[in-house]
Amino acid sequence: MRAKLKLIAALALVLPAAASTQTFQAPRHTAGPSPLLVAGSPTEIQRRADDGTQIERGRSPAGELEEHRKLERALAALQPQRAGTVDAYIVVAALDSDPVFGREARVAGEVLDRRYGATGRTIVLAGTDGRAASNLPRGTPATLAIAFARIAELMDDREDVLVLYTTSHGAPFGLYYNDADNGYGAISPNRMAGMLNGLGIRNRLLIISACYAGVFVPRLQSETTAIVTAAAADRSSFGCVAENDWTFFGDAMINRALRQPQPLATAFEQARTLVAGWEMQIRGQPSNPQVSIGANASRWLTVLEARLPPATEPVGRPALERGQAAASR
Repeated sequence: MRAKLKLIAALALVLPAAASTQTFQAPRHTAGPSPLLVAGSPTEIQRRADDGTQIERGRSPAGELEEHRKLERALAALQPQRAGTVDAYIVVAALDSDPVFGREARVAGEVLDRRYGATGRTIVLAGTDGRAASNLPRGTPATLAIAFARIAELMDDREDVLVLYTTSHGAPFGLYYNDADNGYGAISPNRMAGMLNGLGIRNRLLIISACYAGVFVPRLQSETTAIVTAAAADRSSFGCVAENDWTFFGDAMINRALRQPQPLATAFEQARTLVAGWEMQIRGQPSNPQVSIGANASRWLTVLEARLPPATEPVGRPALERGQAAASR
């Protein structure tokens, strides 16, 4: 009996230590795409995307409550606008649970927050960065809509600006939301435009990183909108390997070009040149990133760019490394 008690005591000391050293496993996509977004005619699929379709499955009530609380905390931390000051409100959303998107979103939030002086006015919606379960609210069609609505309550739509960065997979119908085998959804250009226009968010810088992201340009461009996309409406973009720190476009636009105190148009040209060079190295079809800057966007863009901070250095592994970054999305 004494020997048995000694064995139990020894196991009690060893097992917790062993459990604490277990490597975190990021969620994996194993079930394939949801029929909700791939079944039916192109018209039917587009209609679901226009509706902002989202489906969740296998979620525990306790887990959903924790997600609700994370989103509540993030929304409550947003500060109101300052009268007479052009304030930028930053929303960054990783709409896929592959860690490359979670890593990219976190740093994008930091870069954009610093560039546009948005401390206290930045919200990041993202899954894991690959090291541990996410402490951030999930990036989904629903949480993105809620973030837009809260910002619309806080901002002055006559002077303030929404800066949006999304990173995910894309499709001809728009952005594809996929949280491993538990969450599926879509956001089309019509859906995005309907949300922003309906909330009265007129001044906006929209940076959309995904395959086919150019489909958003015709629907979202306006006199007071600047929109940048990672690819043309009929092209893929590259670098979405889960182990990467950056996608091609995220690395070029966020991690390099927007770290420099240079105008948006100049930053875009730098990013486009970088991406084109990387695509040549992997012999990929050019993604052909797009830009549209409305004639009256200069009213807020000039103000924001007059107070840009000094340059910072890129972080993380370059998107084009060890040949891994060739996967399109």
